Amino acid sequence: MSYFDAASSAPLHSVARQALLASLDEGWADPSRLYREGRRARMLLDAAREAAAEAVGCRADELVFTSSGTRAVHAGVAGVLAGRRRVGRHLIVSSVEHSSVLHSAEVHEKEGGSVTQVAVDRTGRVEPPAYAAQLRQDTAVACLQSANHEVGTEQPVAQVAEVCRAAGVPLLVDAAQSLGWGPVAGDWSVLTASAHKWGGPSGVGLLVVRKGVRFSAQGPADERESGRAPGFENLPAVVAAAASLRAVRAEAAQEAVRLRELTERIRARVPDLVPDVEIVGDPERRLPGIVTFSCLYVDGETLLHELDREGFSVSSGSSCTSSTLTPSHVLKAMGVLSEGNVRVSLPMGTAEEEVERFLAVLPGAVRGVREKLGAPAPSAVVQDDELVVDALGKRCPIPVIELAKVIGDVPVGGTVRVLSDDEAARLDIPAWCEMRGQEYVGEEPADRGTAYLVRRTG
Repeated sequence: MSYFDAASSAPLHSVARQALLASLDEGWADPSRLYREGRRARMLLDAAREAAAEAVGCRADELVFTSSGTRAVHAGVAGVLAGRRRVGRHLIVSSVEHSSVLHSAEVHEKEGGSVTQVAVDRTGRVEPPAYAAQLRQDTAVACLQSANHEVGTEQPVAQVAEVCRAAGVPLLVDAAQSLGWGPVAGDWSVLTASAHKWGGPSGVGLLVVRKGVRFSAQGPADERESGRAPGFENLPAVVAAAASLRAVRAEAAQEAVRLRELTERIRARVPDLVPDVEIVGDPERRLPGIVTFSCLYVDGETLLHELDREGFSVSSGSSCTSSTLTPSHVLKAMGVLSEGNVRVSLPMGTAEEEVERFLAVLPGAVRGVREKLGAPAPSAVVQDDELVVDALGKRCPIPVIELAKVIGDVPVGGTVRVLSDDEAARLDIPAWCEMRGQEYVGEEPADRGTAYLVRRTG
């Protein structure tokens, strides 16, 4: 089996395993107690904090350990908003943030705050001037991920931090995906991360609040972790998280070069091996181990099952999965094809042979799924000199498949109206038009669902 889903959770690093087992014997006592066992536990906790702070590039007393990366985000956003309530209640986020940030924004909005989402380009990247344009007198905090979890695109954190600093607004950076590769550049104010993303144990997050940032921890007061992360510290996991972060950093420079070459190989060869594929994400400014692509006329869930049977564990932001009937919010914000989406995220140590085998297996897997989905005949009729495709009640990728089947039946300059009640069609039909060189005219309300109008250009 080849595990290619490190962006979701990296395999436990060998150093993390060793540190975890060792600290189970040494770090079981309460580190707040003054007796021998407590002092020993406190020494382990302090050493872990120092190691993690060194890796982040902050002071040890600015960093606390939380019960998860998600908890760190929730605590960080809520704490800065509360600390700067006198300034205002305006929150800025990018449209491709991790769901933990967007969920925090939803809660803030429900409680009477205001939220602005900054758009991204087709590579998933924000532009610093876009953040500058949204800064207001009542802006309490801005949020920006260091790198995207679905497509690997790196964000211009240093430039956005500079813009925010000039306006007196703290920038919170979700560094979950990138921290294992190196410190986050720029004059950011708050940072969060999650240990299981870099090969540490799950259940450990980092929350860093720079000195001088107004911060008010929410919830009942607790004397542990500066009052910002209540509850008894999971000391063995904390020690393992800090040890593994130091270990992966020591390997990062060499592994980054190697994994970047492997993902570049996938980016270059997949379009040659599989027709009708869109590679998504920034081709240059991206994390070393992530490559994402979408396949026309493919059910994402079925493709993932096919690859799993072939021994590959990958992820998907496709709308065609059992967990959701809407496209990934990241792909939707980028305006790229969502159907048949595959995210390959290579863990450190991935062998070249595994990647070559993946490239050998992928074409057959996609071809098999397309053959299975090619059976439905398009329901097309001519109506007012326009070809109408009734795809109501049919899910991604069937509406696009039926559009592709009939586009050749209309003359150049003629139009096809696709009726669909699948949310993914709003993203996938324009993306298909761009890939196929056809003109996407727009959408209109219909008696049921939505009508998508496409003009044949050639």
